[in-house]
Amino acid sequence: MSAKSPVTTHILDLGTGRPAAGVAVTLNKVLGGQATRIAEGTTDDDGRIMNWFDAPLDAGHYRLTFATGSWYQARGLDTFFPEVSLDFHVADTNAHYHVPLLLNQWGYSTYRGS
Repeated sequence: MSAKSPVTTHILDLGTGRPAAGVAVTLNKVLGGQATRIAEGTTDDDGRIMNWFDAPLDAGHYRLTFATGSWYQARGLDTFFPEVSLDFHVADTNAHYHVPLLLNQWGYSTYRGS
């Protein structure tokens, strides 16, 4: 797939100052409290998922879930967060939504990227 997905993500491990490669991520649409999987992927060597699906998004509530616990466990490290779920709202179906995750073992931060 060569076109950039309408939703992309990038994870930086603030504990090491490096991209978090190999993190499993799922994207779900949430409707009426029920989550339906739209896409799943794994971050590349630069900590990014850019081209995991190319279907347009409907307006609505979406959730990115990052498997942080298993990622840290594979590195022999503990973490307070077995997973990180980030909910966001898609209003403009023609827009691109970039959702970065800044992560360490004991906390995280996010924002709407560009």
